[in-house]
Amino acid sequence: MKDRKVYCLNSIAEVGTSRFRKGYTLIPSIDEAAGVLVRSADMQDMAFPPELRAIARAGAGVNNIPVERCTEQGIVVFNTPGANANSVKELVLAGLLLASRDILGGAEWVRANAEDYAIGKDAEKVKKQFAGNEIRGKILGVIGLGAIGVQVANAAVALGMKVYGYDPFLSVNSAWHLSPQVKRAESIAEVCTESDYISIHVPASEKTKGMIGADEIARMKSGVRFLNFARDVLVDEEAMASALESGKVHCYISDFANPISVHMKNAVILPHLGASTNEAEDNCAVMAVDELQDYLDNGNITHSVNYPDINAGVCETEARVAVLHRNIPGMLSQITAFFGGHRLNIENLANKARGEYAYTLLDLAQPMPHDTVETFKRINGVLRVRRISEKNLDG
Repeated sequence: MKDRKVYCLNSIAEVGTSRFRKGYTLIPSIDEAAGVLVRSADMQDMAFPPELRAIARAGAGVNNIPVERCTEQGIVVFNTPGANANSVKELVLAGLLLASRDILGGAEWVRANAEDYAIGKDAEKVKKQFAGNEIRGKILGVIGLGAIGVQVANAAVALGMKVYGYDPFLSVNSAWHLSPQVKRAESIAEVCTESDYISIHVPASEKTKGMIGADEIARMKSGVRFLNFARDVLVDEEAMASALESGKVHCYISDFANPISVHMKNAVILPHLGASTNEAEDNCAVMAVDELQDYLDNGNITHSVNYPDINAGVCETEARVAVLHRNIPGMLSQITAFFGGHRLNIENLANKARGEYAYTLLDLAQPMPHDTVETFKRINGVLRVRRISEKNLDG
């Protein structure tokens, strides 16, 4: 196996980096890196060296990574879905309780009256102003039933809540793990109309930005509690601020501090604590390292956000070739014809597409010469070619 250099743009838990095999080296800059491990550091304006093959994000969101540019340069971007799901779920449950009981208001009163010698008696007189309600029997609407949303929905069912779940793209895996007691909502409008509490769990994108706006808020019950532990841009926070002022929304619990949210009335704003547990950081680090290493060593792709997943197992043939290319008609026939024309026998082939891009992984009976690789790169639509083999070849 070829020695490989990896750059950690953020501090990555040692339980993860210790999983790199002998021959991997952590380096202090990106200049010669074959792979990058990152958490929240902004990579949008970074220049990438020609050696860079992959970026693994130790977390779910990839808005800090220029995914489109990476795709065009043949750089596979990974994330770690589900690795921090339990951590976020537990904070969402805390948010449910903060939205139901004025826990923070009560704690602040105690702190403000700490010098009162009769604080015990006085507390009995004022505690009514901090009274709330129980969540048992209330309706929780969950928008987005991915790794986190499913866990939130199931936990709410276990706590005695009635749960409506909405996700038009519900995966088979999520469906298997979702409690049968979760009622399927047909639309966001239905969730808004029926729910006493709403928790959103969808990725941020151009399509989802501002998906909870004035129209959606208008459909909600008066006094609804809204929880946002996904991304602040999913909510039109100007509209949310107005709804909080009017009392339409009882409270807004968000994990994202920004100039708008921090000034909202009846809002509890946290400093992005969702994945801030030792366990979540360890889980994300382990998953990110495993994804990165398996791709660099074997060409396998798992949990990529820009290229399709393919797993051909451990490379045990004479040579393996990985081709990142555009998903255009005739591309696969061009690839196979090229190898046949160069008398390179294909023993195994896997090909998958994802939107405008595709990935082909081939096992060969003999090594692919470097000059043949250079010729292959000239095929229209080919973005990157990598040689992966026991002969220490990696293009």
